[in-house]
Amino acid sequence: MQPDALCLVTGATGYIGGRLAPRLVAAGFRVRCLARNANRLRDVPWASRVEVAEGDVSEPATLDAALEGVDVAYYLIHSLGRRGFEEMDRVAARNFAEAARKAGVRRIVYLGGPDPTGDVHSAHLRSRAEVGRILLDSGVPTAVLRAPVIIGSGSASFEMLRYLTERLPVMITPRWVRNKIQPIAVRDVLRRLIEAASLPPEVNRGFDIAGPDVLTYAEMMQRYARVAGLPRRRLLPVRALTPWLSSHWVGLITPVPNAIARPLVESLIHEAVAHENDISDFSRWDPTPFDEAVRLALAKVRDVQVETRWTGAAGRDASAEPLPTDPAWSGGSVYTDVRDQPVGATSDALWRVIEGIGGDNGWYSFPLAWSARGWLDTLSGGVGLRRGRRDPHRLYVGEALDFWRVEEIVPGRMLRLRAEMRLPGRAWLEMYAEPGPDGTSTYRQRAVFLPHGLAGHAYWAAVLPFHAIVFGGMARNIARSSRGVPR
Repeated sequence: MQPDALCLVTGATGYIGGRLAPRLVAAGFRVRCLARNANRLRDVPWASRVEVAEGDVSEPATLDAALEGVDVAYYLIHSLGRRGFEEMDRVAARNFAEAARKAGVRRIVYLGGPDPTGDVHSAHLRSRAEVGRILLDSGVPTAVLRAPVIIGSGSASFEMLRYLTERLPVMITPRWVRNKIQPIAVRDVLRRLIEAASLPPEVNRGFDIAGPDVLTYAEMMQRYARVAGLPRRRLLPVRALTPWLSSHWVGLITPVPNAIARPLVESLIHEAVAHENDISDFSRWDPTPFDEAVRLALAKVRDVQVETRWTGAAGRDASAEPLPTDPAWSGGSVYTDVRDQPVGATSDALWRVIEGIGGDNGWYSFPLAWSARGWLDTLSGGVGLRRGRRDPHRLYVGEALDFWRVEEIVPGRMLRLRAEMRLPGRAWLEMYAEPGPDGTSTYRQRAVFLPHGLAGHAYWAAVLPFHAIVFGGMARNIARSSRGVPR
């Protein structure tokens, strides 16, 4: 494939797509990214070097323009953790395959999961394999790259491994920790994806891609502990710990919520090792050893240089859409809590506090209440408060922030967060930095709740008495913290 070929990257707001797009640009390709809402890619560092097309693989009519003139199409979409994801992925893959064929795309590259032998009990792996078959049958030459556990800063698999190992010096383990896995470094996955663009046109098949080390999950934990400078972990096997129980355990200990932990754990029931290395016939190089992949990932976490995180991919309602003011489903009710607080500091200083909120910095009021709300959300299967933030200082539209998602940001002026915790309705939190006279400013805070049914109205009534403590304290403490920000 010519270096200036046009590549379409789907899933560009996700973990792999957000890293692949700028690397394709660096390799000399022209890049177009497909997103349901172009605003989701507005703030990424490489936004000015790519073209963004709005479209949705579930809506075939939106794909024609996105695929026009495309030479290589990267399919990096998977509805992991959503109800009915197998059917959603099946329909989306068929739509994309047909649109790519009609557009004359010269190659499709798909990143799938491992291809286990025997009966497949994981719906996640079944769906990934089915999507691969649909694309291979599209009539467009397709390369399906089958990757096992991906080790890289910010990946769900790495975060699961990291939190389990660091937080549990003694761990009750299920049987699947003895299954064999051949993990691969994220840098190697990206290199294989870029190289796949130049495969000969007659190549239409799947390839196993993996690292050099075949390990059990238990060995991965021990090796991680050694690289991280931790004592050896004690692992106590328990046969009765089912995948369902394991996923809840993972959801409590790690930032990965049950909805995503469950399919990840179910996939670990099967051994995930490469059955062939035919991809090396086209490009031969030494893959990254497991210990080195862990070391690189930990360095990125330590140096706060995590490019993308598993939390970047959001549901269909998580894009940066305008906050609705009078939705029919809420019965026309909109509850708000508005607070203004004078600040004896400039609006720039105030803004730095606003943009740095969440994660290790917390939420500036009643930490126990925020923690309790996060644990309740985790126990009910929600995302909880432990997703943290990608960067301690900078936020992008569309990225996760604890149990919120950044819906809109006007630098120096306004931050709008949309709640992703489980609620009987929808909620937003807006924070404004208003400049004032003589080096002062005003902090304006608005919480908005759109109730869904009687439960939503009851929820607002139940939490209303605590607003003075939580939201009032938050406004006062943000104002106080702003006074200590260096000019």
